[in-house]
Amino acid sequence: QVQLKESEGGLVQAGDSLRISCAASGRTFSDYAMGWFRQAPGKEREFVATISRGGTITYYADAVKGRFTISRDNAKNTVYLQMNSLKPEDTAVYYCAARPYSTGTGSDEYNYWGQGTQVTVSS
Repeated sequence: QVQLKESEGGLVQAGDSLRISCAASGRTFSDYAMGWFRQAPGKEREFVATISRGGTITYYADAVKGRFTISRDNAKNTVYLQMNSLKPEDTAVYYCAARPYSTGTGSDEYNYWGQGTQVTVSS
């Protein structure tokens, strides 16, 4: 098993920026593609972003493309999500997830999950 732990999210205003992180332990971090998902109140969990093992390939949901950036530091066993130009509709619990080898956009493709962290964007 690989253990994932998100950093604390926060409460921000629309237009603000926030970076959240996810620290991994238990297995070789570089063996896993990483993803971020989110679940807003009353909605299903949705894909946000994913990054390949080496950090060279990324994919984003249309809703966040151009505003969010996923990155990773394999030396620190950590993946990040930089969120810029936040909107109220970005309010959700954000989850990091790990998948062996390749990237993916479906939540069922990820084997390991963090506990989630709350991000709230006020208008």
